[in-house]
Amino acid sequence: MQTLTVDLGDRSYPIHIGPGLLDQAELILPHLAQKRVAIVTNTTVGPLYLERLTKTLSDVGVAVTPIVLPDGEAYKDWQTLNLIFDELLKSRAERKTTLIALGGGVIGDMTGFAAASYQRGVPFIQVPTTLLSQVDSSVGGKTGINHPLGKNMIGAFYQPKVVLADTETLKTLPPRELSAGLAEVIKYGLIWDADFFAWLEANMEKLRALDANAISHAIYRSCEIKAQVVAQDEREGGIRAILNLGHTFGHAIESGMGYGNWLHGEAVAAGVVLAADASRRKGWLTEADVERTRALIRSAGLPDTAPDLGVEKYLDYMGHDKKVEAGEIRFVLLKKIGEAVITADLSHADLDATLTHYVRAV
Repeated sequence: MQTLTVDLGDRSYPIHIGPGLLDQAELILPHLAQKRVAIVTNTTVGPLYLERLTKTLSDVGVAVTPIVLPDGEAYKDWQTLNLIFDELLKSRAERKTTLIALGGGVIGDMTGFAAASYQRGVPFIQVPTTLLSQVDSSVGGKTGINHPLGKNMIGAFYQPKVVLADTETLKTLPPRELSAGLAEVIKYGLIWDADFFAWLEANMEKLRALDANAISHAIYRSCEIKAQVVAQDEREGGIRAILNLGHTFGHAIESGMGYGNWLHGEAVAAGVVLAADASRRKGWLTEADVERTRALIRSAGLPDTAPDLGVEKYLDYMGHDKKVEAGEIRFVLLKKIGEAVITADLSHADLDATLTHYVRAV
């Protein structure tokens, strides 16, 4: 097992990465305010891991309330969030009852938002079971739900007490979901660490084959980068926005295509290509840099073109992005591979050219 810390003063917390963590109650017990938890999962992950985690906790005297939600991005909404509150209220959950998110990014985001809201704040723990959630959404305290006009526009910053990334859960992950997680891993190399990007180029085949050493390194380095960024800017007032490389375009794709039709990581991958092309048009990346980025994305089993929503529709959805300031869309672009910048200085001509160049009919 490897452990690193998200340094947020008295709200700092550990991230444990390794196999078999679902069986290690000693990693959870120190973070419980009382021996009572509610485990929130979904209809896909629940049958795989809910009984196992419940037994781990029950064996050390922890009372467990299971809450099983429907699976999918399409259910990341108020109606499904209320199902969590319904069960918490029915079971008379208290302020010291800890919520445990057992699942991917949707479960983690919704459980965190429920924890931030229920009785104005109860503890929660992240147990991510997808690569995307292990390297990205479980770390940093972003929680929330979607709105038809924009993804993740309703939510709260609310940090977990601990993150347990059990790498063995990735063995039950469909290949498409594994690839979706690799999009976020690639993002970290592009925004922060050119050497890590090069390592990904050399090891992508091992990652897709779930080589234990390769996948552990990719998760650890991704979480390490995110922890460094979040420690500097917890609430995304500045540098943390670089973690959204590809997301302004990607969220527009998810909204425009209907939540769940494109996986989040697939939309981010296409968005990263658009951001790389826009960076080239500003004179920062070379054509070779863009092609290198596209090649790595393709090798991860991800799309390197975006759906043709129409330029106006893209602009409309991007206008609802959280990085919009004073009516201007701010983009995360690349000065070079390994260095990101946040800018509103992207001409309409360049944006139109990028959106036109890298889209395809759907």
